[in-house]
Amino acid sequence: MVRDDFKCGKITLEKTLKLLEKLDIRCNAIHVKYIFKTSDYPVVLSLENHCSPSQQEVMADNLQSTFGDALLSDTLDDFPDKLPSPEALKFKILVRNKKIGTLRETRERRGSDKHGQIEECEEEEEAEQEEEENEAKGPEPSDAFQDDLEKEAESKGAVRIPLFKKKVSAKLKIATALSDLVIYTKIEKFRSFHHSRLYQQFNESNSIGESQARKLSKLRANEFILHTTKFITRIYPKATRADSSNFNPQEFWNVGCQMVALNFQTPGLPMDLQNGKFLDNGGSGYILKPHFLRDSKTKFNPNKALMDSNPIILMIRLISGIQLPPSYHSSSNKADTLVIIEILGVPNDQMKQQSRVIKKNAFSPRWNETFTFIIQVPELALIRFVVENQGLIAGNEFLGQYTLPVLCMNKGYRRVPLFSKMGESLEPASLFIYVWYVR
Repeated sequence: MVRDDFKCGKITLEKTLKLLEKLDIRCNAIHVKYIFKTSDYPVVLSLENHCSPSQQEVMADNLQSTFGDALLSDTLDDFPDKLPSPEALKFKILVRNKKIGTLRETRERRGSDKHGQIEECEEEEEAEQEEEENEAKGPEPSDAFQDDLEKEAESKGAVRIPLFKKKVSAKLKIATALSDLVIYTKIEKFRSFHHSRLYQQFNESNSIGESQARKLSKLRANEFILHTTKFITRIYPKATRADSSNFNPQEFWNVGCQMVALNFQTPGLPMDLQNGKFLDNGGSGYILKPHFLRDSKTKFNPNKALMDSNPIILMIRLISGIQLPPSYHSSSNKADTLVIIEILGVPNDQMKQQSRVIKKNAFSPRWNETFTFIIQVPELALIRFVVENQGLIAGNEFLGQYTLPVLCMNKGYRRVPLFSKMGESLEPASLFIYVWYVR
């Protein structure tokens, strides 16, 4: 899985370039050394491309001049048949966009003049509003039925005819110069799991809207997981989230989706989970999926009770708090503090427990309470500590939180730092706990 930053609001690169030109800001102000300051691992530059072919050539020139050798413009192997590891792609920038032709054809064009060369492809696109209409109506006719019809048609030599969804045919014009910069991250429209099994190439990745992905994760979870064992899959927020709200990314991590895009400008539980999830692996932005999400023969289904799971019994003794944030709703700033400990993972593991309330003491509250959790799939579970001020009329007031993967917690006495709703450190505010668990 890879950390995926997503910003809401649409503006074409063509308009952006004009704005930059007016402000006399050069693209080379973006220096490669800043891109890899946090992590050495590859950066995927996913383009929302609405530019004309001529402007696409400008994009390609700017990308090459700005990133230089860091921009991956050729395969690492002569005849690739699988994706390279993140380790092999360290300090590389990968362009994710539509691509015409094969990797072999791209290699054959290396060094040639591509100016003015344009390729066309025809793509079927769903009406933008249809996804929301279908969501309101409930689950669409079974995708499994659709797949059965496809298989029957193929066995008879028939051409596949899209069912149930109204499609709009559109011709896309892509500049060869930009197309050839797309190597391992070609965008390919998702049609069905059956279609992907038959036709999708190793370097093609899918972007699926959250509404469609949610239906698939509930109705066809195992097939979804088998799809993500082979192909990079990106989930993005639905278009109706005009307020930049977020969905819960956990449900898509549970089926192995590698890139789950969130609106990073909007704080809350989804962003807390995002930041906590990628504390693993040194905060590098890349984490290895559990073995049961990588096995091409897996039978794992996060929505069903697991017969062969390896659960843990997690016990946490909440001892005390240290200089917790004061209440902004109290004239004396003395909070009536409580702590909620929540487990987020597969549906059967979702649970929360709450401590008693310590009155008028946010400076050094003492609880000395023990909480026990039985976690069936600890590899996917996150634990979240939330400190609140009890409110009897307006509801509880959020004071701070900390989220991390369950398996990243060490046994023994531990200090849990707290962060604000905006993700800023509230140092020295923290919780003092004792952790132990058994398998």
